[in-house]
Parts: sequence; structure tokens; C-alpha cells
Amino acid sequence: MKSQSLRFVLCGLLIFTAQQTLGNDLYLNPAGAKGRLVIAGGGKVPAAAHQQFVDWAGGEDAKIVVVTTASANAGTEQQERFTHPWENLNINTVTLLHAKSREEASSNLFLAALKEATGVWFVGGIQQRIIDTYVGTLFEKELDLLLQRGGVVGGTSAGAAVQSRLAIVGGTKRPVLGQGFDLLPGAVIDQHFTERQRLRRLQFATQKNDSKVGLGIDEDTALLVDKRFMKVVGSGNVTAVLPRARKDQNDTQVYAANALIDLTSLRRIVRDRQFPVFPPNKVAPPIVENGTLMIVGGGRMPLELVREFVAAAGGEDAHIVVLPTSMPDPLPDDYGKRMFEAGGAKNITVLKQRSRSDVESEEMLEALKTADGVWFGGGRQWRFVDAYEHTDAYPLIHEVLAKGGIIGGSSAGASIQGDYLARANPLGNLDIMAPGYEKGFGFLPGSAIDQHFKQRNRFKDMTSLVNRHPQLLGIGIDEGTALVVQGHIGAVKGDGAVHFYDRRRPVVEGEKDYISIEAGRSFDLLERNPVDKDE
Repeated sequence: MKSQSLRFVLCGLLIFTAQQTLGNDLYLNPAGAKGRLVIAGGGKVPAAAHQQFVDWAGGEDAKIVVVTTASANAGTEQQERFTHPWENLNINTVTLLHAKSREEASSNLFLAALKEATGVWFVGGIQQRIIDTYVGTLFEKELDLLLQRGGVVGGTSAGAAVQSRLAIVGGTKRPVLGQGFDLLPGAVIDQHFTERQRLRRLQFATQKNDSKVGLGIDEDTALLVDKRFMKVVGSGNVTAVLPRARKDQNDTQVYAANALIDLTSLRRIVRDRQFPVFPPNKVAPPIVENGTLMIVGGGRMPLELVREFVAAAGGEDAHIVVLPTSMPDPLPDDYGKRMFEAGGAKNITVLKQRSRSDVESEEMLEALKTADGVWFGGGRQWRFVDAYEHTDAYPLIHEVLAKGGIIGGSSAGASIQGDYLARANPLGNLDIMAPGYEKGFGFLPGSAIDQHFKQRNRFKDMTSLVNRHPQLLGIGIDEGTALVVQGHIGAVKGDGAVHFYDRRRPVVEGEKDYISIEAGRSFDLLERNPVDKDE
């Protein structure tokens, strides 16, 4: 058994080292768009899209600039058609802009209205006219500054296609590609999508640029973008095209009106398809080779568990690092301090860093290097992934465990400890499986962990997960309850029970498909049996 265990450890270290070697290349900024965007697919712009654009621009105080350059009528006497859509929206200021040259697009006189604008709208026509006139000029710089100060950029048809850096500017089944504005990172946009049968065109564009997510927008339809979170409005659909699909994977996902989409999840799906399928058919056994895990199901944190955590870290002088990153902003400065002080700890550091530059700061890395225990707080587990995955901080957290320290967490801080990350959909916590956010931090290999288990009646959710991935050990933890793992033994402590799902055993119809272990008892994670055979 010892040699077999060693082989798994060496294999795991090799995989872990490979992931970290590629780390800088794999990091994906989760922020999404540079600001707020309205991307309309042509035809009639949905009233909801126009209204949202105006609301984001400031309502009746909005200062709207309409860029007409894509249209053949730009600069002619037929300007009324461009102001007409805005007449009934109760806006104080609508200014039409059309530069006749790139030099004019960089001139102070031309940019004056843009510098005061709260919203910029690009009309439809030929996208190459927009690209030739504005991309790479001071106009583009002012567009970015507009988003940074809280403004909104929108457009329809050609004005939609140019909002991604990789822009489709023509072609039928094989697209002609150009360079648009880099407003929606990691994406390529196509419009008039269903009506002009452009699926093959967008598929070809993403196949040739397989780090990009394709977004095909139907006529009379718009995508409302607030950084990473997007909503479909109108009478048609938005189709996401995901390259690198395998035989068992869809390469398209269709979203109807009112659907919510997380851009970052789509981008992560595309990125991760360059690697073997996760989870693999054969996973590492659920063994903690060094140190201790304390996995708490949320709710009340019993004081005796806090004291046990402090003791496992090395006592009152141990350095305990608290990561509250899964909570929404603003993060409290003292999150977890009073809890650990009550448990006897004297040396506590709370790290609130989120952005990559802050997470990789000297202050944070030094704190993790000297940590004897790391505590992951509650909230939403996907925020842990966004903050730490593929950064220099990530291996340092694992090193705490490797050198014999303790890692713990409650609620979201419990799920993140599993190999498979349960319930990590950024759009809500109802889905136990969320493509794009399926990889946990793997402190407990070969497992998927859910929390608030009995209290939120999540038994059937875990059934669905292990039915889909029977190679995983499913673990559901009640509130006020901890699974404390050393080696391959998990001790259940606190108020409730821990529920184990093992698909290595046949499921008997009409019987529970899990084993419940009450507080005070232990479970062998490797043999998948209670340690005490009295049950």
C-alpha cells in the first residue's frame, strides 16, 4: 500500500508542477468586458436594449454620441435617421460624429464631444469603415476612457461586430477577419446571425482563433454586458460557439431572451479544452499525505473546532492566514480574526487581495510562505478560483499542507478543498455542476464536496454529480459539522453528519445511495467504510 500511495503522490506532484509551469500562460483575467456594452445583432434594436443603454449612460442627463461612420449616409444631409431612434427616450443631448479621416479622428476638436460623453453608439453599415477610421487612433483611447469612467458603448450590426478585437468584417462561410475595438476580451462577434445563416462562418473564425468564444447575435436581439455578466434581450437568440469541442461536447450553446450568461465561464471552457478531460476517468485516491484538512459545512462554527484548528497549526503562536476572498466587496479587514482569537490564536493575517498583481504582491506571498494554517471563508467558491488559480500564490497554499500545516474552510471554503468544485456557477448557487468552474484546489484528491447539505436538502444534487462522475467520492457536509482529514481517515465532528457517495458500490433501488456518518465517528476515505464497523 505504501509504494502504491507513493506512486500516486509522485504522479500528482508531476501534474501539479506541470500546471504551475504553464501557470502564467493559463491565467485568465476574470473581469470580463472593460465596462458596460450593448451589442445588438441588427434589424430592430430591442426597446429594452435602447432603454438600458440610456439608463447606463445616465438617464435624462445622458450625453449620447452617435457615430455614423459605418453608414453610407454618414456626413450627408440625411442625418435625421440617426437621431430619430433617440427622440422618445428623454435624453438631453445627442451628438452625431463622423470623422472623414484617421487624422480627424485623433484631433482635439473632433474628440471634444467624446470626452464629455456618457454613452457612445455605433450605427450599422459596413464595419470596415469604422475600423479604417478609428481603430488605433486617439478616438479608440477615448472610448476606453469612457468605459473606465462608467460610461457605456453600444452598437448594432456593424457597430456590434467591431466591439471585439478580432472582428468579422465580411465573407460568407469563410469570414474575412479584421481588428476591431478590444471592448469584449476573448470573444469574436457576428450579427444577423440566424437570419443570414452565419453559424459556419463563426465556427470557422473560432477554429482559426481557438482561444476565442464566438457570440452570434440574431436580428431584433441584443446582448447587455456588464463586465463579465451578460443578458439576452429581444425576440431572437444569442449563440455561443465554443471551439476545441470533443465528440461528447457541444460546440454551440443557444441562449434565448432573458437568459443570463457569464463570459468568464465561457472563456474558461474554451481555455480548458486544450487539456485532457476533467475529471479524468481515474482520479487520485482521497488521501492527505501531509498535514490536516478541516472541511466545515457552513452555519455555526463550534468553538471546539476553532481551537482544534489552532492546535493543528501549531498553537497560539502559529501564523494563521485567513482568505475572505469568496465574499462580495467590500471585504472586511478583520474577517475571521475574532473567531481565531477566541480559539487562542495570536498571529492572524487577513489577506483581501483579488487582482493578480495584488495576489502576487510581496506582502501576500510572504504571508503565505510563513503560514502554518490557511482558512478559506464562506461566500461563493468561484471567487477563490478567480483570485488564486494559476498565480504564484496557488502553490504556496498547497505548500502549507505539504509541510504539515492545516488548511480549513467553511461553506465555499469547504467546497474549494475538493478535486471537483461543486456548486461554483457565478450566476447562482443552485447548480452543483458548472462548466468552466469544475476544478477545485484538490487538497482532498478524488473528491467533490458540497455544504449546507441536510439543511438545504442537497442529497439529489450530489446523486446527479456522482452519477455523472462515478470516479469521484461525493461528500455532503451538514451545517455546524466538520470533516477533519488526516491521511485517509476523516473524523466527523460538530453538530450533524457527513454523507458519503460511493459509486464503486451498486445502488440498490429504494435504498439510500449514500452513507451518513454522525459526529463522533470516522470514515475511511480510501476503503469507503466507517472506521467503526458497528453500523
